[in-house]
Amino acid sequence: MAGGGDVVTTSDSYTGRGSSTPGVGRRAVQTPRYTLGLLQTPHSSESTGASSSRGARPGGSSDEDLAAGRAAGTSAAKPAVSERGESYFGDKSSCVENANTLNLTSSSSVRGLNSTRIGKTPLSSGRYGCQSHTPLMGYSATSSSAASAHSVASVIVAVVEGRGLARGEVGMASIDLKNPEIILSQFADNTTYAKVITKLKILTPLEIIMSNTACDAGNTTKLFSLVTEHFKNVTFSTVQRKYFNETKGLEYIEQLCASEFSTIFMEVQSKYYCLAAAAALLKYVEFIQNSVYAPKSLKVRFQGSEKTAMIDSSSAQNLELVINNRDSRNGHTLLGVLNYTKTPCGSRRLRSNILEPPIDAETINTRLDCVQELLQDEELFFGLQAVISKFLDTEQLLSVLVQIPKQDTAKTAESKITNLIYLKHTLELVEPLKAALRNCNTQLLKAYYSSLEDTRFGIILEKITSVINDDTRYTKGCLSMRTQKCYAVKPNINAYLDIARRTYTEIVDDIAGMITQLAEKYSLPMKTSFSSARGFFIQMNADCSALPNGQLPSEFTKITKIKNTYSFTSADLIKMNERCQESLREIYHMTYLIVCKLLNEIYEHIHCLYKLSDIVSMLDMLLSFAHACTLSDYVRPEFTDTLAIKQGWHPILEKIAMEKPVSNNTYLTEGNNFVIITGPNMSGKSTYLKQIALCQIMAQIGSYVPAEYCSFRIAEQIFTRIGMDDDIETNASTFMKEIKEITYIIQNANDKSLIIIDELGSAEEGIGICYAACEYLLNLKAFTLLATHFLELCHIDALYPNVENCHFEVQHVRSSAGNKEKIAYSYTLSKGYTEEKNYGLKAAEVSSLPSSIILDAKEITNHIAEQILHRQKSSPEMMKERATFQLAMRLVQAARNSRLDPGSLRLYLKALKKKYEANCPTAGKNDEQQ
Repeated sequence: MAGGGDVVTTSDSYTGRGSSTPGVGRRAVQTPRYTLGLLQTPHSSESTGASSSRGARPGGSSDEDLAAGRAAGTSAAKPAVSERGESYFGDKSSCVENANTLNLTSSSSVRGLNSTRIGKTPLSSGRYGCQSHTPLMGYSATSSSAASAHSVASVIVAVVEGRGLARGEVGMASIDLKNPEIILSQFADNTTYAKVITKLKILTPLEIIMSNTACDAGNTTKLFSLVTEHFKNVTFSTVQRKYFNETKGLEYIEQLCASEFSTIFMEVQSKYYCLAAAAALLKYVEFIQNSVYAPKSLKVRFQGSEKTAMIDSSSAQNLELVINNRDSRNGHTLLGVLNYTKTPCGSRRLRSNILEPPIDAETINTRLDCVQELLQDEELFFGLQAVISKFLDTEQLLSVLVQIPKQDTAKTAESKITNLIYLKHTLELVEPLKAALRNCNTQLLKAYYSSLEDTRFGIILEKITSVINDDTRYTKGCLSMRTQKCYAVKPNINAYLDIARRTYTEIVDDIAGMITQLAEKYSLPMKTSFSSARGFFIQMNADCSALPNGQLPSEFTKITKIKNTYSFTSADLIKMNERCQESLREIYHMTYLIVCKLLNEIYEHIHCLYKLSDIVSMLDMLLSFAHACTLSDYVRPEFTDTLAIKQGWHPILEKIAMEKPVSNNTYLTEGNNFVIITGPNMSGKSTYLKQIALCQIMAQIGSYVPAEYCSFRIAEQIFTRIGMDDDIETNASTFMKEIKEITYIIQNANDKSLIIIDELGSAEEGIGICYAACEYLLNLKAFTLLATHFLELCHIDALYPNVENCHFEVQHVRSSAGNKEKIAYSYTLSKGYTEEKNYGLKAAEVSSLPSSIILDAKEITNHIAEQILHRQKSSPEMMKERATFQLAMRLVQAARNSRLDPGSLRLYLKALKKKYEANCPTAGKNDEQQ
């Protein structure tokens, strides 16, 4: 080692003591080098550089090779982990040490990008957006809410795009630092890169890694520009292109993938871009985390876009699926409606499913069968819920267990002990979970019961209980948990540990005794308190008048007061706290060595936790669906080729409103797949449209739906385009946004899409854009619902039999106080299009605007209407041109698409002629003269 001392290795027994431990109560001069997992962890830059001593390092470039790519001037950069606070698996010194040997970036990534918030090097102080990659203790003591489960991003994503003829082929690899699972994706995207943006929005990354060639000065790729534009609050880091190496990526996967998931090799061996992304990702994570993943420890999954429905990020925002548009902390979202999960992993699974609903009917119906059984069997529901609520974050537990630190610190030792206690707690819940599932009937729940019969759960628990006390368990409270860690290992395994613990107990008893004596000395109601920040301190509830001269005795320091509660300490207590901490470090050190030996023995069996994690998260989500059903009158959906909802209502509005929202029907089939909805402002059009999309998503994730009856056609894509009512924009910017949104829908929609358009065409030429877009969508078999104020568009049903008009009814009521007319909204959908006109004026009448302004507005409106009518009458040539164009378009449409028999076609053509003559009177006169 660098210090020149001998390295002491632990013996095969559980004593955990090397010759470097001179005696009880004294810290070893040298920290022993021990075996953890399947690797030996080095302790110096010298051993770090010896890659031959580490078997888990996939065949990547050496540290020397990485150092060769260091950008000029970065050697003095502040280490990234250091500026974020201590890493989970290393201290500041270890990260600085690592900085001297490892750099992933090239100097070309630094030039010309000063205005963009991008980390040019993982060690650059420019990566300030990344506060902490892995928290020291990542477990929540209570059930996680939607907000808390996702408030801290922990996903790192690598993105790479093909070059030349392969441009548009994108590979992605992501890993959640709280979940030991690598997700690989590869797909062809169009020039909008909609799939890339959507997937990244779903992942909510902490950091995005791209090749330095993607942002070369003066040659930035479109993908890089779009990603940085959409993710302005995410840290970007660039690495040299050579680390995006598909061969190295496959080697990583082969060495790190757990045997249970080895079929991934066949699936990804020809997916060169996602393998390249995986290579760069894993190398980068190893660098920033200062740790490596143990061999055969990771779950690797290929996630194609064909197994889930695509909901673009704009649609997810419009529908408020996971974030409320008015207040991001507000739970009035679809996730908030359905989230009654008890674990962080269950909440994450629910969120992921809402954003990417499955499209396999068998998968969905299997989930619905489970929800139905949970609703019908109260004993099963409450039994499962009671067990699931006791689970901690199994995904994060597994993640920290399979990571191997490169350096050993006091915090690393304490964390490993804590994780072992969490593991014991988790495994002790397997049998109660099996018992709750024993009498279930549905296929999925039976499969979960069978999976829990895996003998590896019992093997691991048996090995743990041979070393760890039976009554050691996860508890709430920092002092209580500290006690659990101190006395976790059974007595008589390590004599020195037993003596150290007795010493610690004596110190704690002495502290309590000293505080009791102080209380008697000053006749004050003092008691012993503890916090993780202050250690042991004195607390007292007393009125100021009860103190001599209204003050505490002079020997007490660091006095704080909240209301009548005093907190303080003394010089003697501070010294005893220091002795306590020293004793505690010695206990943790020896316990750590025993825990590492134990982990080595159970490591080969630990992969059964992947199965357990999957079971817990899925059961938690299904229980959440069942819980939501008990709070409202939801029904089980069916899946056919029809979208039929009888008396459905808006699920989020139901949660917000004091009373149940108005219910409405929906019916779309292949022969009636385009619905145009009209009605005045505030009549309910937007709410109704969003309601349909939300119900579709609820059905596809396996939840019951707010309706009396419902049937859905599985949607492969869900698009929404919502009007700009709340935005203050110029007509030009609004119009351009509309064009971009409808272009995106047209480019990506297919016959299995659900398309929701709430207003299209806000400028004068908007009617033309809207009409043309509708005709394009009408040629698809997609289910489309369009809300519009263009009443002229309603007449398109004469040309297309698959178009249906609906409108929201309103009533005009005269006030009893006078002749003023008011609008009464029924929020009820009816067949046909609305006869209401001048929506804006009628809405203004309901408002508090002065009557004089409303009268002026009516006069101006009538005057403008007369002018337009006069202009039309005085321009017969213009009328003729318009009529001729419309006739030509109808004839072309008839020639292309008509399925009428000769007789009906003749009648249709005669009707067109009459319409043409009505719109162009001069045509009839000319015909008579001829």
